[in-house]
Amino acid sequence: MNKANVIQELKALASEGMPEEPEVAAVAEEAAPEAEEGGKAKKAAPPEPRKNGLLEVDYARRGVHVDVQVAADQVVRAAEIVDAAGMTLEAVTGVDWINDKELEVVYDYAYTGGECFRVVVRARIPRDEANIPTITEVFAGANWHERETFDFFGINFEGHPQLEYLLLPEDCDFHPLLKDFKGC
Repeated sequence: MNKANVIQELKALASEGMPEEPEVAAVAEEAAPEAEEGGKAKKAAPPEPRKNGLLEVDYARRGVHVDVQVAADQVVRAAEIVDAAGMTLEAVTGVDWINDKELEVVYDYAYTGGECFRVVVRARIPRDEANIPTITEVFAGANWHERETFDFFGINFEGHPQLEYLLLPEDCDFHPLLKDFKGC
């Protein structure tokens, strides 16, 4: 596995169709200075939500080496890139950005043969049209991860071979990890 090639391919994928502009997407959280407030160090604010782009981040602080934001229609290609590098899928989950009216699908990948290398791929989709392609053709193990994410966030993984409830009752009409969920 060649980390530099993975980074280069994911960066190229994330920048496809993006207008030429300064590296706004490459502003890492470590670059923000910590402010002093009443003698106590205040944690730097997290970076603003970013458009497509790639961050190489501090593994000790973030638990990953590379954090890449791609368009929803690019998640399968991103999976193919990391699969070709010999990486494995660890998790697929979601994040509800209710104020932005978006859901984010988060894919965690790792390479543990020799030196550890971890990549997170993120894709944002509208809350009211929560559709994203399945990656089960690349990683068969994504099947259960995507079903669980469907259960809890209502994200439709288009082309999934068996997208039905995994943990919740089959007649369930709610998704409990959405921030506007009020209970049963």
